[in-house]
Amino acid sequence: EDPAVETAEEAKEPAEADINELCKDMFNKMATYLTGELTATSEDYKLLENMNKLTSLKYLEMKDIAINISRNLKDLNQKYAALQPYLEQINLIEEQVAALEQAAYKLDAYSKKLGN
Repeated sequence: EDPAVETAEEAKEPAEADINELCKDMFNKMATYLTGELTATSEDYKLLENMNKLTSLKYLEMKDIAINISRNLKDLNQKYAALQPYLEQINLIEEQVAALEQAAYKLDAYSKKLGN
């Protein structure tokens, strides 16, 4: 035999039972992996659903608050409108008091001149 010549060995296939077991193992592991992925996705969707429900409830609360604020603002505007004539009278009285005060200062100054 020439040492430079290599000899080929006959290719042997694994036993049939080993291939079947490996295939079963692979499919079981793939099924476990896919089940985990689907479970995680399902849990994500459940979380999103709960978040949407809570957000919806929060918006309903905010809507109620806005309605109450609007109602109170209308009441306040009506009360202000009812007070408006009285506020105008107060402004008129204030102007008259200021005019009287100026007249009193002028009268005081005039009386001081007369005293001198």
